[in-house]
Amino acid sequence: MTLGFDATTASSFFFSDEHHMLRAQVRRLVEEEIKPHADIWEEQGHTPRDLLRKMGELGVFGIRYPEAYGGSDMDQLATVVLAEELGRCTYAGVAITALVHTDMASVHVFNAGTQEQKAKYLPGIIAGNTITAVGITEPDAGSDVKSIRTTARRAVDHSGDHYVLNGTKTFITNGVLADLYCIAVKTDTTGPASQSVSMFLLEKGTPGFTVTRKLKKHGWHSSDTAELSLVDVRLPAENMLGAEGRGFYEIMKNFQNERLVLGAMAMGEAQAAIELTVDYVKNRTAFGAPLWEKQTIRQRLAMLSARVEAGRQMIYATAARTAAGEHLVRDVSMIKAYCGELVNEVMYECVQFHGGMGFMAGSTIERMARDARVQAIGGGATEVMLEEVAKRM
Repeated sequence: MTLGFDATTASSFFFSDEHHMLRAQVRRLVEEEIKPHADIWEEQGHTPRDLLRKMGELGVFGIRYPEAYGGSDMDQLATVVLAEELGRCTYAGVAITALVHTDMASVHVFNAGTQEQKAKYLPGIIAGNTITAVGITEPDAGSDVKSIRTTARRAVDHSGDHYVLNGTKTFITNGVLADLYCIAVKTDTTGPASQSVSMFLLEKGTPGFTVTRKLKKHGWHSSDTAELSLVDVRLPAENMLGAEGRGFYEIMKNFQNERLVLGAMAMGEAQAAIELTVDYVKNRTAFGAPLWEKQTIRQRLAMLSARVEAGRQMIYATAARTAAGEHLVRDVSMIKAYCGELVNEVMYECVQFHGGMGFMAGSTIERMARDARVQAIGGGATEVMLEEVAKRM
């Protein structure tokens, strides 16, 4: 059951044949490589490197990067296709593992990195051999990036020009798995907050850098999330990512991409939940007839389908305008707020229509409902997004 949504006909106004081919490729990947195995990954608490390397071999990790590094140089709409189809896999932990790598971490290397940094890291990133994470969130700073406390002090001694990093990061997706971390720090503790944040590239195994805890979560069980500790971590000055004091602006710039990606992922999750539930209520008999025969159930599902389609179309239009060079903070903030809340409303109703089975651990809809909860929190909480919209009204 697809409710009229499929890989070849969806919104041809926005998508080219290349986009449709990508959608079909990712959907095959989901059906053949993810769904048959992901229950095991939920138990293990991470997505395996073998899958990530497979995604690299298929070109999934390089869709937005230049051919010179092994990518296919596609546009923002391609990212939306990837996020939506991964969201539809019903294992959001797998989806977020991949999407953090493609669109929330490695993108900092491409956007702010020197030619030398890009040449060193991007081929491995695209191939799925170098997995990335981004370290921004701290115990006292999440959406409020300016409040981070991790510091980087510059020093020049017999070992050369370097920085010494100290601090803690938490809620870091891919925190255990990653090989390369993009770490946000304060390089100036006295100046304006927006001009004091810098970014560094930090490789796993660097002395003083440790993964202190693998965190247990309400959902996203097949995604590893960690707490990181930096104690007198010495990094060469050339490990700085972009210009000193420009990290805040780079983070804000990529938040636009991240929030659009999370919106698309959420609508993929919501679409899959509706399809799953329509199939269930058409086959589940109660009081002598399938639940689908109950007018209130089918109409509520129809309204949810309409609202998800509205969210999807808003995402497509915004991605197309972004690809054309527009900077759409208001629209992206609307998407993050609307889609993050809507996917949770969809899950609530779909669990309800599954009845007792929807409350049972091990059922697909129960897992999806747990996974969806964070969509209204991570990447910019709904309340923060609505303030961004309100400021532009």
